Amino acid sequence: MSVTAQARMAAASTSAVTTAAAATAEPLIACENLVRIYQTADVEVQALQGLDLHVAAGTMVAIVGASGSGKSTLLGILSGLDAPTAGAARVGSWDLVSMSASDRLAYRRSSVGFVWQQTARNLVPYLSAQRNVELPMGLNGARSRVRADRARDLLASLGLADKAGRRPGELSGGEQQRVAIGVALANEPAVVFADEPTGELDTATGDEVFAAFRRVNAERGTTVVIVTHDAAVSDQVQRTVAIRDGRTSSEVLRSTSVDEFGEAQVTAREFAVLDRAGRLQLPAGYRQALGLEKRVRLELESDHVGVWPEDDGAQAGGER
Repeated sequence: MSVTAQARMAAASTSAVTTAAAATAEPLIACENLVRIYQTADVEVQALQGLDLHVAAGTMVAIVGASGSGKSTLLGILSGLDAPTAGAARVGSWDLVSMSASDRLAYRRSSVGFVWQQTARNLVPYLSAQRNVELPMGLNGARSRVRADRARDLLASLGLADKAGRRPGELSGGEQQRVAIGVALANEPAVVFADEPTGELDTATGDEVFAAFRRVNAERGTTVVIVTHDAAVSDQVQRTVAIRDGRTSSEVLRSTSVDEFGEAQVTAREFAVLDRAGRLQLPAGYRQALGLEKRVRLELESDHVGVWPEDDGAQAGGER
């Protein structure tokens, strides 16, 4: 087993313990029947259509979906950059629906951190890595000594202690994104949101950035929510939530166990998400395999629900 694989499995095991402990607590992030409608000229676009989502404190979650699925809209609402049209959304004690403009500013400065896809968007180009990390603390009124000490600590924990004096243009793309993680953590937020943080990086460099997120999650207990269209990030996190057509459609949960030979094994299980109205979205592969279109027949059994194509009467009462 490679060192990288062992590190990922150890991180997943640690995250599993954290997830289990947090499962009984009030979720840090809670969205209920979330709706966001955009009006452009004469066209009304429903970006979110009754989305439900709960994220426990101290976990690391990936939200995946194709372009236009609503994942970026969700991230905009959770990070305080946008407001929902209807429904409920809460992060910690903050009600994202009823916040004023000044509340949103205070929320973004104190409770959440953000990492954009574009490395240039995360950092001030004429400031050093050290000064970039200090900047959010200065805006929050922290003293210069506190800012300097915390910035050095964050950069060291991200493997960038020797790059503190360099400006963004003197850093690689991966190093810039790790500095951006330091900036996001500067004011000790409860949660860090990341929008396609490895979208402009090659695979190896992207793995380094994800390793930094996992370290932040494991060592600092910071909740991390990563939005991406890349399903390959799934093995990097404990939980993956898929969004389709403005709703949560499925989740993949991963757990780590050790077999009789002492080898770590990661098990992934996919679940369809049942919303408050009783709706669920069947994975595309299931629909295609069974030829499910428009209407389907349901049969309630003692321990499961049978689902068949509308015209498949021969299978009634049995499993398919």
